[in-house]
Amino acid sequence: MNSFIRRTFINREYSWLKFNERVLEEAVCEGNPLLEKCKFLSIFTSNLDEFFMVRVGSLLNGVALHPSNRENKTGLTPSEQLSGIYKHTKSLYAFRTKVARRILSQLRKEGIHVENARLDSKAVGKRFEKYFHKTMLPLLNPIILDSKHPFIHLDNLKMYVILHLNRGGKNFFGILPVPDKYERIVVDQAASGARIMTIEDLTYHFADSVFDNYKVVGKSLVRLTRNADVDTEIYSVDYESDYDFSKLLKGKVDSRKKLQTVRLELSSDSKAIRDFLCKHLNLAHHQCFTVHYFFDYKFLFALDKHLPCEKLAALKYPPFSGRSIPLPKPNSVINSVLAKDLFLSYPFDSMDTFLDLLDQASTDKRVAAIKITIYRLDKQSRIVEALRRASRNGKDVTAIIELAARFDEENNLHFAEVLKEAGCTVVYGVGNYKVHSKIALIVLKDGENISYITHLGTGNYSETTSKQYTDLNILTADHEIGSDAADFFRDLSMGDVTFNCSTLLVAPQTLKKGLLQKIKEQTALAKAGQPAKIVCKMNSLTDADFIKEFIKASAAGVEVQLIVRGICCLLPGVPGKTENITVKSIIGRFLEHSRIYSFGAADPDIYISSADLMTRNTAKRVEIATPVKDGRIRARISKMLAILLADHEKAGYLTPSGKYTRKQDPGPSSQSYFMGNVV
Repeated sequence: MNSFIRRTFINREYSWLKFNERVLEEAVCEGNPLLEKCKFLSIFTSNLDEFFMVRVGSLLNGVALHPSNRENKTGLTPSEQLSGIYKHTKSLYAFRTKVARRILSQLRKEGIHVENARLDSKAVGKRFEKYFHKTMLPLLNPIILDSKHPFIHLDNLKMYVILHLNRGGKNFFGILPVPDKYERIVVDQAASGARIMTIEDLTYHFADSVFDNYKVVGKSLVRLTRNADVDTEIYSVDYESDYDFSKLLKGKVDSRKKLQTVRLELSSDSKAIRDFLCKHLNLAHHQCFTVHYFFDYKFLFALDKHLPCEKLAALKYPPFSGRSIPLPKPNSVINSVLAKDLFLSYPFDSMDTFLDLLDQASTDKRVAAIKITIYRLDKQSRIVEALRRASRNGKDVTAIIELAARFDEENNLHFAEVLKEAGCTVVYGVGNYKVHSKIALIVLKDGENISYITHLGTGNYSETTSKQYTDLNILTADHEIGSDAADFFRDLSMGDVTFNCSTLLVAPQTLKKGLLQKIKEQTALAKAGQPAKIVCKMNSLTDADFIKEFIKASAAGVEVQLIVRGICCLLPGVPGKTENITVKSIIGRFLEHSRIYSFGAADPDIYISSADLMTRNTAKRVEIATPVKDGRIRARISKMLAILLADHEKAGYLTPSGKYTRKQDPGPSSQSYFMGNVV
């Protein structure tokens, strides 16, 4: 019996691990080009790293602070969840080893030989030996641990060679940090192809010669993962105190480097090394994982530089750029939005339309103010430049910047200072809530008349992710929505989250209540014998209240179709409970990221949102769901949902056993369709 599954519920952490397993499956999917398989292998590993830093870190915090607490779906304590996670992750490591072996074999057939000195010492030829002694050796810092040199601090996700040494009958341990000032890979180009070796393998291979005064009893590459869940501490401070939140946050981010270890990866099974590290890092053996190939696979992204051009095209996805949408007023995005609502579907439509809107607003004399919420930005951002230009041109610019966007804190701190220096008003979020909404407001003034252009989207204001993530965006001059947006920014600037909006649903106050009401309305229709249907697309479904309402809707006969990319804590297909619910997950070339909530069998009410149906989104963040008022756009989104529901090629279907299966008939790929067709 799977303890992660209980009746109609699935544990959140287990569901996430199954999602990441589906990512890894794409690395062996024959329909994906070889270098794209490499990308999925790398993404799987990076995902797992973050999972241990954040989710496992959070559960370990729970063990320390609230050990008897049980999560509200399967009733597991933090310790019980951790036990299951560590056990299940062992199987994922085994699966990754098989995938890596297969991919490395396929790369060899294409002339890319990724050598592994730990598995084959003969692979270290003269080119690699020369590189090590000439370039790497001068920067190595070997350390012997003894009474005068106690155990050193090991950085998060940094690689080290740990050596078990002996001299004069006494045992010692040595540490050799893998230098991080170099390119990750060293290349030996030959007529037969490129031979590649990572610098950690070179460090491992030549570590014996560095400690040449000792007998090397054993050695291992190691990498540890530290708890990075500092959100609990950040949001537990007294917000009425006089303090600088930016300084508080910076201190918390820096503390990640010193937090407890949650995972240890080793390249060998040396019991002496493992026991030594577990003792000093306060780890149990079940938190240790043996890695046969590489700790991460980011270096595979650089392989295309070492392949001939005639081969490269066949090993990658064909290039794709988002379309420029036709504008009713070709020379002005502002005038076009004033004429009719515009709809952008990233990455199939280019983000340039929105960026051009901000550029034009920064100089247009009609524009009095620009307001925007910022969660993640590119390091080089056109949006920031447009806001700075607008401020210099006398516009009133307000940026609500969420400094606590996990792993983007330093970037956001930087942009907060840049915008303040440009004269913009910068607000650091609000109280104990993360501002995760995606909204921008342009206020136009004509004499005493005020009008609005509002952007509402499902994804971040990042040029890079707009080319990689699927997200929906609406640009509207609707006065009611604009008035709500103006109230939203006014309240947010004053630290008020009550948000009395007439049209927009805003968490933490009305978003959950409003969407739950829409589900209940469909349930009532079904009970009255009328057509009822719910289609929702999101990244994750964990909120127990939504799950219970979906179950009630299913029992009443409502057709509930859920497209959930990642975590889904609802088990479909359970007789008498969830038999009218289907759950599918689409993983493809682009990251499915849009959130769409559709209610009704014909001409449904549709909302797009920045929020997933997770408690953190509905109760602990400032999020927005906007109704799609324009009938043309509603029809387009409904058609998109139909195409997504018909996608079998990249879809896994959640079964009552908690496993995902694929359809025998692959059917069309929704992403391929959207790339070639305007919906």
